[in-house]
Amino acid sequence: MSKKAIILLSGGLDSATTLAIAKKENYDCYALSVNYHQRHNYELIAAKNIAKYFSVKDLKEVEIDLSWLNNSALTNKSLNIPETISTGIPVTYVPARNTIMMSLAMAWAESIDCTDIFIGVNAVDYSGYPDCRQVYINSFQKMANLATKKAVEGDLVKIHTPLINLSKEEIIQTGVGLGVDYSLTISCYQVSSEGLACGKCDSCRLRKAGFEKAGLIDPTRYL
Repeated sequence: MSKKAIILLSGGLDSATTLAIAKKENYDCYALSVNYHQRHNYELIAAKNIAKYFSVKDLKEVEIDLSWLNNSALTNKSLNIPETISTGIPVTYVPARNTIMMSLAMAWAESIDCTDIFIGVNAVDYSGYPDCRQVYINSFQKMANLATKKAVEGDLVKIHTPLINLSKEEIIQTGVGLGVDYSLTISCYQVSSEGLACGKCDSCRLRKAGFEKAGLIDPTRYL
């Protein structure tokens, strides 16, 4: 029997690489994207293109309006995206975003008889978000195995985080080796409606540095 996996697919570099890893591990991949009314809405177009590129079994785009969370620059367009290195947890942090997305993945997984969930969180070259840490992932997995019928009956949920201890350079090298077309991905926090990245935000800087360290051409279209 084939094995199934839910892949949280944002349209960014990390989630595309995570999907490629799951495919290599011979999972039937089901991609989940979330439209939370983020200011960088172009990532949803990128997610669709990546899902098509990897021929996923199904792609769900779930809409949950988080625009009322006014303390995040990704949901409140009146806040500026930082273009200098942030100290502490940056204003681009969205409260409970990964918890919400993984809860949706957990629900979909149970509905299709699946116990594997992949998420491209990273705790090395990242923006300092608390829900990208291994301790958080471990806690969510424990919760999932208390909260789902399948787990209570013996089929435990497994949260896969294949990128969590990799640098951005290592992530890119891994993806290139798996055939990821990074021109399909977008990492910018304030990408234009035409899909052009700003090249200045924290996410763009991490992406640029990753390609430079890997000795590869960055295919991103910048403003």
